[in-house]
Amino acid sequence: MDIVVISVVAFFTATLTFFSGFGLGTILAPVFALFFPIDIAIALTGVVHFSNNMFKIILVGKKTDKAVLLRFGLPAIVASFAGAWLLLKITVLPTLVEYELWGRDFAITPVKLIIGSILIIFSLLEISPRFQTVQFGKDKLIFGGILSGFFGGLSGIQGAIRSAFLIKSGLSKEAYIATGVVIASLVDFTRLSVYASRFTAANLHENLPLLISATLAAIVGAYLGKKILKKVTLRSIQLLVAIMLIFISLALILGLI
Repeated sequence: MDIVVISVVAFFTATLTFFSGFGLGTILAPVFALFFPIDIAIALTGVVHFSNNMFKIILVGKKTDKAVLLRFGLPAIVASFAGAWLLLKITVLPTLVEYELWGRDFAITPVKLIIGSILIIFSLLEISPRFQTVQFGKDKLIFGGILSGFFGGLSGIQGAIRSAFLIKSGLSKEAYIATGVVIASLVDFTRLSVYASRFTAANLHENLPLLISATLAAIVGAYLGKKILKKVTLRSIQLLVAIMLIFISLALILGLI
């Protein structure tokens, strides 16, 4: 069941978000969290996200703007180490609250509280008309890289911040997409190297069919997205997904999942 649900979500999300800033990781991480502990869900999402981005680099990577990549990407790599390190640290913090509901035991933990709160914040930002108009000049690229990398390492969510800083960097549509994909790949590779210790706990070898299926679904979705979606306006989809993410986030915060 988990393979079907995660693969279907990966396919449709990758298709619909190829040209948009509403990222695969933002949607896929909470879906993984329905079946795995949140820290492991973020790590597994990172594998699918990285693999999908590597395929997208093959499709559009030659349009990457090297100057923007260096100014934004290098700070993002350093900051992603810090974010990923923090994620591993908060997973071992003691439980905050334990309670019983409907005859079952639930626990509110620091990692669920923090990640759930971040998901809610970014879900609201993704659909906020005001945030859609927020743009930063090229002189803020280093700062943007730090923010994007840190939150990418901590929660796997980096697209909203990256888009806000890259949109005014003077890039063509093709260069904007390509540069964003390469930066995301660098952050993914960095955080996965830190997450590596969690893959043992996740029994990665037992979940390889799930990862392969989700990755292939995302790759096929990305390919179709490039072919059929030249201009995407996904307001209704963004609203629907954001509402779903908020409910999942609240469930995480309350320790229900």
